Amino acid sequence: MFAMMNDLIQAAAKQQYAVLAINCFNLETARAAIQAAEQQRAPLILNVYQGHSTHFPPAVAVPLVQALAKDATVPIALALDHGKAFPLIGQAFRAGFTGLMIDASADPLAENIRQTAAVVKMAHTAGVCVEGELGHIADAPTYELADASVKMTQVADVLPFIEQTDIDLLAISVGTAHGLYPAGVKPKIDFQRLQELHAVSTRPLALHGGSGTSAEDIRRVSQHGVAKINVGAAVFDAGKNAVEQALKQHPHAELADLLGLMESACREVVIEYLSWSGSAGKA
Repeated sequence: MFAMMNDLIQAAAKQQYAVLAINCFNLETARAAIQAAEQQRAPLILNVYQGHSTHFPPAVAVPLVQALAKDATVPIALALDHGKAFPLIGQAFRAGFTGLMIDASADPLAENIRQTAAVVKMAHTAGVCVEGELGHIADAPTYELADASVKMTQVADVLPFIEQTDIDLLAISVGTAHGLYPAGVKPKIDFQRLQELHAVSTRPLALHGGSGTSAEDIRRVSQHGVAKINVGAAVFDAGKNAVEQALKQHPHAELADLLGLMESACREVVIEYLSWSGSAGKA
């Protein structure tokens, strides 16, 4: 079923598990994630990253996901990930996304608040979930703990941000990073900071950069207010590797067959992360 993102977030926060938000950009990646969620009996958020919106625009993403969700036996929400362009955020809202992320975290706090509040004002007229961000998520390919630490969310900013924006969900930076880490590198989550953020926040928290994060840490963060975990890079990498390996063995393979292999590989990674998140069996 096609679901409101707020409903999934509130249920997860209440029961202390994390809903996975899986990035998708076409039929195969969306269907892979939904099939994984059905297998695990887990609620699911499908994320469309702003950078993929040219390939997978809101007017295409919404009917496609709604059609898949209609036949699904678990709740499926659809969210815009790291929205920075107001025209695109408006398009996603009008098309029927049930979650919108406004990422103005690179701006000074006052400007972040102004932009985020404007999106909330629009979105809440239709009950659409709004996620804002404080701090900045590091980049996994060049990950260094010292750099990640500088970019972490400041505890003192949390209450003013929430009170002046009325967001539904707060994306935080506590040591994870976007993308894939170099071999042998693992993110180090600052659980002390996470506990402090959870203690002051009146909203559920979102953790970005779930790819490459250990199973133990993914299980643990939901005990400290994290109700949503984003995973994208690990899923896409599995799909890409499946296609690369297939082409090495069968260079004349049909495109449809390659896409099927990609979808299967993506599905298996989503299943793995779902099993760690605590959301399995919650739908």
